[in-house]
Amino acid sequence: MVDINKLVRPNILNLQPYSSARSEFRGKEGIFLDANENPFGSLNRYPDPFQTELKEKIAGVKECHSRNIVIGNGSDEIIDLTFRVFCDPGKDKAMIFSPSYGMYRVAADINNTGVVDIPLDKDFQIDPEKTKPYLDRPDLKLIIVCSPNNPTGNSMDRETVTFLLDNFRGIVIVDEAYNDFSQEPSWLNRIEQYNNLVVIQTFSKAWGLAAARLGMAFACEEIVALFNKVKPPYNISSINQQAALEALQDSGKKNRAVALLISEKERLVKALSSVDRVKKIYPSRANFLLIEVDNADFLYRELVNEGIITRNRHREIANCLRVTVGTPEENEMLINTITKLQ
Repeated sequence: MVDINKLVRPNILNLQPYSSARSEFRGKEGIFLDANENPFGSLNRYPDPFQTELKEKIAGVKECHSRNIVIGNGSDEIIDLTFRVFCDPGKDKAMIFSPSYGMYRVAADINNTGVVDIPLDKDFQIDPEKTKPYLDRPDLKLIIVCSPNNPTGNSMDRETVTFLLDNFRGIVIVDEAYNDFSQEPSWLNRIEQYNNLVVIQTFSKAWGLAAARLGMAFACEEIVALFNKVKPPYNISSINQQAALEALQDSGKKNRAVALLISEKERLVKALSSVDRVKKIYPSRANFLLIEVDNADFLYRELVNEGIITRNRHREIANCLRVTVGTPEENEMLINTITKLQ
């Protein structure tokens, strides 16, 4: 097991967290004169700062303990919290792999944390040999793995992730934003084995709640306590907590949507594979496809002109567009438009 306290910034260990009115009194009944709220209205009361009901519901769905859950204002808040808790600005470093989700580097830059950027191999996998020279460095505090990876869509080799967990004494984040589409086991069931593991999931993708900004982190109780110590007291609104609770009431709806999107992804692959200007469609375990075309800049602009917005990833991966799987009708329009533009 890793000594978590040795990884934490000293000022965070010594931090006296803010104590909010709703953290000092957690009851739901009474005359509330403690938080300087307006007594009138339906949204006049501060939300539960610990999201207790939501965490208990998530725990039931994910088959874990609520004490191992942190809720963030999107996964981005959880990523930022990890840097703030563990990376000493101007001193420590984080390892990322490219191409991957751009917010990892942005979060590092915001927190004045150095970046060790290891390029993925030709199959968009992590080469463990390239990580070895850094794993024993005391200034490397954090490794971030995105699986399935954005924008490439592939899941990372599980033996490689296990290698990192076994050989690195810092914090390892596995970002599973797209795991619901991958049909692979989550790393969530390994947090008891690895106390330095933080697994991130989200309500934005499979649950269809991107506007609600709700990210989930699963980790050992020690890390959860540190995140709760540093996060803003009321980081998740009552409205957004309620939206998540309502979604969790009907997991079947989410599962049906995921099944349809996986089916539609397969239809897109089959249809676009016959288009001349499409040179390659990379295998995807997510709800999007990375597509290599003859001229990404041109095709991107032409699709925009037709009212179809994709993501141009040419700067990261030559002549590639990232295409999210839409509704059957939207996907049909995409197929017809790209075919017409040949």
